[in-house]
Amino acid sequence: MPSSANMLPYLMLISSLNQTSFSEQCRSSCTIQKLLLFKLGGRSNFAVNDTASLLTRVQKMFFDYHFKVEQEAGSATFSFFSFNGTAGVWRTAAIKEAGGWKDRTTVEDMDLAVRATLKGWKFVYVGDIRVKSELPSTYKAYCRQQFRWSCGGAHLFRKVAKDILTAKDVSLIKKFHMLYSFFLVRRVMAPTVACILYNIILPISVMIPELFLPVWGIAYIPTVLLVVTAIRHPKNLHILPFWILFESVMTMHRMRAALSGLFELSEFNEWVVTKKTGNNFEDNEVPLLQKTRKRLRDR
Repeated sequence: MPSSANMLPYLMLISSLNQTSFSEQCRSSCTIQKLLLFKLGGRSNFAVNDTASLLTRVQKMFFDYHFKVEQEAGSATFSFFSFNGTAGVWRTAAIKEAGGWKDRTTVEDMDLAVRATLKGWKFVYVGDIRVKSELPSTYKAYCRQQFRWSCGGAHLFRKVAKDILTAKDVSLIKKFHMLYSFFLVRRVMAPTVACILYNIILPISVMIPELFLPVWGIAYIPTVLLVVTAIRHPKNLHILPFWILFESVMTMHRMRAALSGLFELSEFNEWVVTKKTGNNFEDNEVPLLQKTRKRLRDR
């Protein structure tokens, strides 16, 4: 949690918003009172061990883009963006109206955010409040975290697709954004297409020269996405080749997780807590990548 000094403007903002909503409710019966949740963020909200290893540096690059671009853009446009669960403040009325916390998937924070959105609540991202967090420092812990997120997101898509279509308090544009962009493309299609393209089609095209692939599909679009994601960390640009190779491998893991959640295959609802070092290590003593003892088949 942030310090008391950092929390002061945050609490003042909540108080100001409550007064505004109350005055609006007194003057009108419109739904402006559903200006709801505050998601805490900040430039260093997960920077406790971001320089501990190559693995944490790669995660730092991705999460900076996620929080400072995706989350803030969704907040500025009052579009739907997921509640990450790391840190945030909910109004009790929003949780109750949405049906409370549910354990039907492994992404209960995203589940609650979707149900609250369908009830007409809107999210506000506060990016200037810093909250300490810790990145998985071992490859095994990172894989378990990514499997839970990918599998849970696809499984939630299966659970809430009908509810999104029939929601009355959500505009048609937001329904399309939630179903197509947020769930179908990002949770199911992205890991599947990336895995097939970069781990199957591209290697085959190297061995079979007759197989033609458009340059814009295999170079231009991925390069633009790569630059947009990494531009906020120029000091880490030298690790981009490792990041590309690492993400190519992780697409296989994420695709398996997404398909497991979408079709409710094995391990689709298995909750494995991400192991972290916490206060047992100093910042400079976080363990680096450890050798796995898994069998050759799993490697």
